[in-house]
Amino acid sequence: MKKRVLNLLMVVAMGIALTACGGEQANKDVNVDKGTNTSTTDTGANKDKDKEPVKETETDKEAGKGDETEGTKAGSTNEIVEAILAKVEQPVQMPIEADKLKDMYYLDAALLEEYTIKTPMMNVKTNEIAVLKVKDAKDIPAVEEAIKKRATDVQKQFETYLQDQYENAKNYKLVTKGNYILFVIAEDADKMVAEFEALVK
Repeated sequence: MKKRVLNLLMVVAMGIALTACGGEQANKDVNVDKGTNTSTTDTGANKDKDKEPVKETETDKEAGKGDETEGTKAGSTNEIVEAILAKVEQPVQMPIEADKLKDMYYLDAALLEEYTIKTPMMNVKTNEIAVLKVKDAKDIPAVEEAIKKRATDVQKQFETYLQDQYENAKNYKLVTKGNYILFVIAEDADKMVAEFEALVK
């Protein structure tokens, strides 16, 4: 008899303890929710801070100038290349590093106002596109000769490697319009030239 009473008391005590724990957890949940709501409320000071314009530093301005990595802007070589590639799909390409301009294209960057050059990501394709803006029109012949050397290098690289890519490299296009020069190696080179002609006024 005593055991039954003792067991019953233990069950009741455990029930009370569980009920108390559950109530405490519910209170915690309510407090967390209230805290979250409070923390997401912006003060007037924070709202004003978010609206403040970000000031461009001189360093930021300099970073946007000159080479193939600059952001797209109206009339830039990068804008021209991206517009061509949006219309004529090419294998995955990557921009060349600024220090490779001399080695790969035999060019002094001082002759160029800006340039964008993209070469194949994988060494099994010859597809390449370059748009260069020459500072002074008198230097255009020298820049064209340098680009022809680049075309010859690509051809030699694939002459005994992949015949279809060698033929592709032999059929490159070199077009000059104003101070802009387009160099392209691609199966759809003619379409890319047409896009270039339409973009450069």
